Amino acid sequence: MAHSLSAKKRMRQDAARNSRNRWRKRRVKAGVKTFLDAVHDGDQAKATEAYRAITKTLDQVAATGTIHKNAAARTKSRLAKRLSAMQAA
Repeated sequence: MAHSLSAKKRMRQDAARNSRNRWRKRRVKAGVKTFLDAVHDGDQAKATEAYRAITKTLDQVAATGTIHKNAAARTKSRLAKRLSAMQAA
């Protein structure tokens, strides 16, 4: 347990950051799941809208440093590949 005031403050800040980062990651996972469900159902309009939403979310989360910008770009690329394959079929 922390004894100094600064260490106690650091623990409070870490808990708040951890909570925010977990919330952001849950948003990303939920968005990806929504997109994949739309692709699985074969709904192009819904999949396109979900893709736009998840790319925006990924960019926002990467901008805060919660996930690395290259990880966000890689995820967007893989999702775009799924979307284009669905539209081609």
